[in-house]
Amino acid sequence: MAETRTPVNALLVIDMQVDFITGSLAVPDGPSVIDPVKEIIQLPFHARYASKDWHPPGHISFASTHPGKALFGLTTIHPPQRLAIANGQNVQWIAEHGLEQVLWPDHCIQARLAHSSSTLCKRIRTDPGVESYSAFQDPWGLLISNLEGLLREKGVTDLYIVGVAGDHCVKESAIDAVKACAWKTWVVREGVRSVSTEGKEWDTLKSAGVGIIDTISDLKTRLCV
Repeated sequence: MAETRTPVNALLVIDMQVDFITGSLAVPDGPSVIDPVKEIIQLPFHARYASKDWHPPGHISFASTHPGKALFGLTTIHPPQRLAIANGQNVQWIAEHGLEQVLWPDHCIQARLAHSSSTLCKRIRTDPGVESYSAFQDPWGLLISNLEGLLREKGVTDLYIVGVAGDHCVKESAIDAVKACAWKTWVVREGVRSVSTEGKEWDTLKSAGVGIIDTISDLKTRLCV
């Protein structure tokens, strides 16, 4: 008879920061997610982790860094040459890997952020030329955080994700979590708020193999609370 593995449940809280709740890049109805996330954090997880934006001034995602470009407009960004070359890529690869980038208001600038009491994964959003929505790595795979290593070291079997924004950092982090093929990945809808109100991210998450838990009550049932 196969041995039943005891679940090791971990929580990942994405970017619960002032600028995303009430500040320069606040998601719609941002304050309403605070209490649900607080309640979820108090549940009996074996480990809790948090990510945060930690941008230097002049970050490539800021509209203010691109004179003449409109706030919330679009531009194309490419992998920084110094990082690409250091990772064994060439100039042609850089040219072929441009990505569309929304130009955001200045937000989450270093030295303006408060300390987090959760285990904070290594920051990968500190390079001025790299935008990364995922807590695991940037979209080109040039900068890798220590989050996957932390989860593997803990022996996590189920990863539950909450926070903001659902259609950006929550979505990309959850999709990268699935790619690790090491645990089941869940997003708790009641503990998430998004920039867009269209809700397209939920279909994208399901298609990627992410489990959706609608309510905290459903989450408690899964955790046998």
